[in-house]
Amino acid sequence: METKLDEKDLAILALIQKDCKLSSREIARKIGSPITTVFAKIKRMEELGIIKDYRAILNSQKLGLGATALILASVSYQTKDNDKLISQREIASDIAKFQEVQEVYIITGDWDLLIKLRSEDVHAIGKFVIDKLRLVRGIEKTLTCMVFETCKETTEIRIEARRSRNESIRSQ
Repeated sequence: METKLDEKDLAILALIQKDCKLSSREIARKIGSPITTVFAKIKRMEELGIIKDYRAILNSQKLGLGATALILASVSYQTKDNDKLISQREIASDIAKFQEVQEVYIITGDWDLLIKLRSEDVHAIGKFVIDKLRLVRGIEKTLTCMVFETCKETTEIRIEARRSRNESIRSQ
């Protein structure tokens, strides 16, 4: 079920996803609302799970984690000894526990999982794939794609599209 958000909610979301360090007072000033309204709206969106968390975005290069890989993995849903079926979600959850792994997606197509990994260098990524990932129960095969250059990487969700959709619904 989609939660109803008004223009002020959307304006707040647009501001805090660009800079989550903004105070309620600064947000209130920017959107022209009382600080108590802004505070209440933020609290409501947190309780509804629309705002999941507040985080800093770190520069992996400057932290010595300059290599990024996207790994496709194929899942074998049955163990070699045919005793029990393995859940794709269970395998994804096991992979997500590795600290090198940033993201894990269950996908459609010829592959079952897409994994985003950051590490020191190509050697460390190879070591992870061989010594950790391929040993996860249910992983059948992998395809590792090394990232040469990141052209766009964001955590932002397009608020403008949602805003214009709300406006078109209201005008009908």
